[in-house]
Amino acid sequence: MNQRRNASSKSQPTKPLITKNPDISIQKGYKSQKSNFFSSERNIFTLCLAFRIVNSLLIQTYFNPDEHWQALEVAHRIVFGYGHLTWEWRKGIRSYFHPLLFAVLYKVLALFGLDTPWFMAHAPRLLQALFSAVGDLYFYKLSNAIFGNFVAKWALFSQLANWFMFFCFNRTLSNSLETVLTLVGLYYWPCMRASPSKVPLVLRKWGLAIAALACAIRPTSAITWVYVGLLELAVTCDRLKFLVLEVVPIGALVLALSCLLDRLMYGSWVIVPLNFLKFNFLSSGGDYYGTHKWHWYFSQGLTVMLFTFLPFSIAGSIKSKCWKLSGLIAWVLIVYSIQGHKEFRFVLPMLPIALMFSGYSLSVMAKSDSDSRRKGSPNSRMKRPSKVGFAIFVLLATNIPMALYMSLVHQRGTEDVMIYLSKEAQNEKVKGILFLMPCHATPYYSTLHYDLPMRILDCSPRFGV
Repeated sequence: MNQRRNASSKSQPTKPLITKNPDISIQKGYKSQKSNFFSSERNIFTLCLAFRIVNSLLIQTYFNPDEHWQALEVAHRIVFGYGHLTWEWRKGIRSYFHPLLFAVLYKVLALFGLDTPWFMAHAPRLLQALFSAVGDLYFYKLSNAIFGNFVAKWALFSQLANWFMFFCFNRTLSNSLETVLTLVGLYYWPCMRASPSKVPLVLRKWGLAIAALACAIRPTSAITWVYVGLLELAVTCDRLKFLVLEVVPIGALVLALSCLLDRLMYGSWVIVPLNFLKFNFLSSGGDYYGTHKWHWYFSQGLTVMLFTFLPFSIAGSIKSKCWKLSGLIAWVLIVYSIQGHKEFRFVLPMLPIALMFSGYSLSVMAKSDSDSRRKGSPNSRMKRPSKVGFAIFVLLATNIPMALYMSLVHQRGTEDVMIYLSKEAQNEKVKGILFLMPCHATPYYSTLHYDLPMRILDCSPRFGV
């Protein structure tokens, strides 16, 4: 019986799982058109990796302080013995799991003598490019498992063409890794498929482990996995086994390992998720860094991130009738809207899901164009414009300039100045630096990579810590 179930699971990714969808002809009509390139996961990963490597090298601007101060700066201090720790690390609100990934990278660079200004500035984003490519691959696999291969190709196009994914996905933010883990984890959860019973339950354990890991890195990731877990609890036949033999032991194991790691790094027992919850939810400490109206994620946040993909995503959500994924997006946005402090990056894991719907909408248009050309006369085929071709033109014409401007021009000076000072420091032309600007407005020792006195203005909160 197990062999039959495993054999069924291996062939599953190439079969559309939605059977009640009125547009099922999209999958059936194009099943025979699967290209050799997209039939190989290795080819897809190679394409995504090459794209993300170029993407990472084109990111030369400053976006959010946490990219440097909550990851690279901490990793630099671990490996090289100097670096600034913000108040979060003194109060045990952050886990060391994410910075340790980059600490390993820095250690490798140091061992091979490659800790030069160029590598110190670009290597972390190149490492994130590897993680992002994994996320892209599983985004394709998830789209394929839910909607079929033809839709998955259009979804991958949407993912790679979206300006905000280009601008943010390769940055060394914990949100970027959280997004990767979300895409990988969702692929393994049976409840996210149209036919959960056809998915081997062993995959659910992988999904649980990845979900727990995402929560260890960013405790707020629990918002996503509470929804997925409740959905799984509603559709599974073995609820008691799911809770007692899977959720509890896997969650406890990951939490224990995370606490042991933080015990080693902090030097004392620290329960990061509890401290994080106290500061950000029970005391509203995050409001110290600014607040927005409750509707911000709906009216501006995710809207800006989607940009010109927005109408396609809305249309795809309606046409696909995949309410599980639509409900996930709505749930996450609603819960995050309760908090006063809001940022684009907080809902980054939901952006690929919205872009998946955009891929569905584009596939419907491509199918419609194909049917029209097949039914029309030879003369009408030449005169009739392609709807999907026009849509692609609009999407690329709007997203490419935005992606390049935000990655190459906007707020670039703060990155450039630290790279320049790093070279000057290596030549012993700098003895000390005083930053008279808003705190955390530039990278710090992780980019300078030279142990000299530096001072910044302090903006640590005076309450709730």
